[in-house]
Amino acid sequence: MNIQPLWRKYLPALLLAGISFFLTVAQVRAQRVEIGAGVGGFNYRGDISPTFRFRFFKPAGSLFFRYNPNQALSLRAEVAGGFIGADDRHSDDPFQQARNMSFRTTIFEGSAVAEYNFLNYHDRRFAVNWSPYVFGGLGFNKFDPRTQTSAYKTSGIVLPYGVGIKYQIRRPWNIGLEYGTRKTFTDYLDNLGGEPTSTDKLQQGDPSIKDTYFYVRLSVSYTFYKIFCP
Repeated sequence: MNIQPLWRKYLPALLLAGISFFLTVAQVRAQRVEIGAGVGGFNYRGDISPTFRFRFFKPAGSLFFRYNPNQALSLRAEVAGGFIGADDRHSDDPFQQARNMSFRTTIFEGSAVAEYNFLNYHDRRFAVNWSPYVFGGLGFNKFDPRTQTSAYKTSGIVLPYGVGIKYQIRRPWNIGLEYGTRKTFTDYLDNLGGEPTSTDKLQQGDPSIKDTYFYVRLSVSYTFYKIFCP
């Protein structure tokens, strides 16, 4: 058996594996983990509030875990909870005023998203460290309406996406401001949706439009640094 041809055959693969291992180790040494909390508000858009209305902001908060594998990418897992609600009587639409419906519901949500940092956010001890970012991912929510007038599912998949900005105020503390949209696949967040169950137009919504809610939050996070002994 001629060993030399085999050695030459597998040399590129061995070199590639060695380089990959080196890069992985170097990357692991630079990895950072953050835990944080956010406070802000949920807002809603649907049959009772077809457009964004500032007055319908309700309190919300969250806890999150962020993993930073490199300068441009961050991975985040988050749990959030709060309220959404709206009222027809605040609308300028005569139909909505005549319908005079309102709702309030509690929402709990879990999500996993990826953040892309435009300015290669990473630790720089003697420089301003900040970056705007965009994010997107997958989530699951559970809502608990105060009044449920028909049988419908109160949980489902959501698609969170949005924009934000993060800033390291002083190592290891960071602050952030974020605006995110949650695309849902339900029309019942406002207890008014789906196929009409009544011939009364005032009791019907638009089944072609799914409900959406938004989360605006200010966050504070703490970064854990790994110290490696030589």
